Amino acid sequence: MQLRSDAVKRGVARAPHRSLLKADGVTDEELERPLVAVINSRNDIIPGHNNLDKIAEAVKAGIYLAGGVPFEISTIGVCDGIAMNHEGMHYSLVSRETIADSVEIALNGHQFDAVVCIPNCDKIVPGMLMGALRVNIPTVFVSGGPMLAGKQPGGCGPTTDLNTLFDGAAAVANGTMTEAELKYYEDTACPTCGSCSGMFTANSMNCLCEALGIALPGNGTIPAVYSERIRLAKHAGMKVMELLERGVCARDIVNAASVHNAMECDMAFGGSTNTVLHLTAIAAEAGCPITLDDWDAASARTPHLVKLQPSGPRPLSDLYEVGGVPAVMHELGELGLLDRSALTCMGPLDEYLAATPAPDGEVCRTKENPFSPVGALRVLHG
Repeated sequence: MQLRSDAVKRGVARAPHRSLLKADGVTDEELERPLVAVINSRNDIIPGHNNLDKIAEAVKAGIYLAGGVPFEISTIGVCDGIAMNHEGMHYSLVSRETIADSVEIALNGHQFDAVVCIPNCDKIVPGMLMGALRVNIPTVFVSGGPMLAGKQPGGCGPTTDLNTLFDGAAAVANGTMTEAELKYYEDTACPTCGSCSGMFTANSMNCLCEALGIALPGNGTIPAVYSERIRLAKHAGMKVMELLERGVCARDIVNAASVHNAMECDMAFGGSTNTVLHLTAIAAEAGCPITLDDWDAASARTPHLVKLQPSGPRPLSDLYEVGGVPAVMHELGELGLLDRSALTCMGPLDEYLAATPAPDGEVCRTKENPFSPVGALRVLHG
């Protein structure tokens, strides 16, 4: 197989390059294998990212198990929650472009053969995807997963999450909650590592990676602290080697068909409004631009099947328990709303849909009983 990485490791003229790789501890035997980047946004400040060292180790194990040589590379991230309501918010959206640039630079500068991207939160997911689409090599995404939800005092009532604190701060200001009550939520509403537990931007984008076909089933919903997440990461490493063997690149998966399907899923599971911003940018990088009119049309034809926090009472883990994004895609397939020409990292969409579970009818409703006959997001004009 002709490899991109041959440009840095084959022939007499590449002896200096090989010497530098050997300075990394790479052996002659490993130089015969594909070189695979593992782009990791792990850091200590973002709760959704401080567990990504474990995800990266699992990804690298999967790559090595399947015959590749993994190289971990870091990129930045901004926590939208911590950056909220002060000067830091000016830096959140622009970080997406910096992340995209850094992915493109690292992948092309070293001529990697394939890449596994490990994001988890808001701007990091689309930033990595935009960069990967520019380079267009075999690509798989695996996130760090959502955090578990918090609980009310005594364990009764709706679960809690980051939004509970924003609402609680306002409640203290208007005299309907005490500071002691707010302190309880401050200590319990975000109980584990992971992306915030509702269908906020991070989890919406990680679910849309499944809908786009660039991530394995479960990417958006398996909780961060579950061992299943580590197994998923190992399989992501193995999967990217399979895509490399088959010659399937990022733009073979993310194209007009899969963008259409992602818009349908977004309307059905009630993703963050920021998904309109990010998926539109992703589609432009993939060479299949979409407009607000396309979003409006998707909303008009797609029923709202799932209501999770913050728009409903349920945490994201409830969707995981009933089959996750595959259950949503199953029902959209039954409605004839998906473009079945799409290719996923699991194979053709038709094959993928044949293995998806039917909705439970409560967390993920059926086409006969949607929360609304139209999508969860609407475009306003005026």
